[in-house]
Amino acid sequence: MRYISLDDVEPGDTLARSIYTSDGLTLLQADMQLTVGMINKLRRFGVTMLCIKDPHLQDVKMEDVVQETTRKEAIASLSAAMQCVQTGKGMDLRGILKSVNSIIDETLRNRRLLLNLSDIRTADNHMFIHSLNVCMMATVMGISLGYNQQQLKELAVGALLHDIGKVVKDDAAYANGTPGQTEHHAWKGFHLLRKKHEMSIVSAHVALQHHEWVDGSGEPRGLTGAEIHDFAKIVAIANYYDNLISPFSAEEETCHPYEACEKIMALANKRFDHQMVIRFLRSIATYPTGSSLRLSTGEVGVVIDQNRGLPSRPVVRVIKREKGTIQTLDSDHEVYDVDLSEEPTIFITGMLA
Repeated sequence: MRYISLDDVEPGDTLARSIYTSDGLTLLQADMQLTVGMINKLRRFGVTMLCIKDPHLQDVKMEDVVQETTRKEAIASLSAAMQCVQTGKGMDLRGILKSVNSIIDETLRNRRLLLNLSDIRTADNHMFIHSLNVCMMATVMGISLGYNQQQLKELAVGALLHDIGKVVKDDAAYANGTPGQTEHHAWKGFHLLRKKHEMSIVSAHVALQHHEWVDGSGEPRGLTGAEIHDFAKIVAIANYYDNLISPFSAEEETCHPYEACEKIMALANKRFDHQMVIRFLRSIATYPTGSSLRLSTGEVGVVIDQNRGLPSRPVVRVIKREKGTIQTLDSDHEVYDVDLSEEPTIFITGMLA
């Protein structure tokens, strides 16, 4: 499987990963052969990238830190919770807590894997995919920091619900009367979550502080350094990273993952805690499995595996060709694998699509 731009998808290509709606229902099932109508439908839904099957990659197994069914259930639980908030009903956290426990258990079992953020975003589901991605990134970082089960749960719940304030309609229902505390979505989320006895107040503070920067230039309170909870420092990085790589965020330009990592490194000790940035960069796949790359040799290939200690030096299946793109290959091209951790003279010069 590989990720390509929707503009490069052709009728007859086979979908490699299912695409979900905002409530966790299946929009298009994996293994479906795409038609012109389906491609046009995806374009109307705002899809920009797809994961398709490739005959050159049939032996490549995509290993997920969190399995697809768990991600789907988490999206459905988050959607139900947000609908309750939007309609002024009491938010039932049982589905959220169940999903968080599954995410933690699976991440612990698969801790040797680098995290690939692979779900396809649409205009309908992007907020839920974003929250799920932030939760998974935060959980991976929490495990690398040696957090216990209770700490991981507090972190993951706060991460999954960090943007819940964006759907709060009735400010007065969640505000405490202090001027200015009903305006920022971080305050709205905090005032909603702090009243939930099923969850820790620490999780509520994650929602409150995830836009605080260590240099004091963040929002809503302008906290600095040690005044910001470590869980919020983690979520701040994960939140910014996922916004950078999402075509639906408020960021001016969508970045490739390696570009997003560069931006985060540049903000260490400014927006983000330096040690947390190091942990993050060791946990994320700089070049996600399935992404297409151009190498310094002039060749193009697809990432087929990761090196845990060297996320910027993946294993690449290289396709020799004189011209054309991966989309126009024929059976005469030689295909071989190269582990960039063992090839110090070969460099990645860019990502395609």
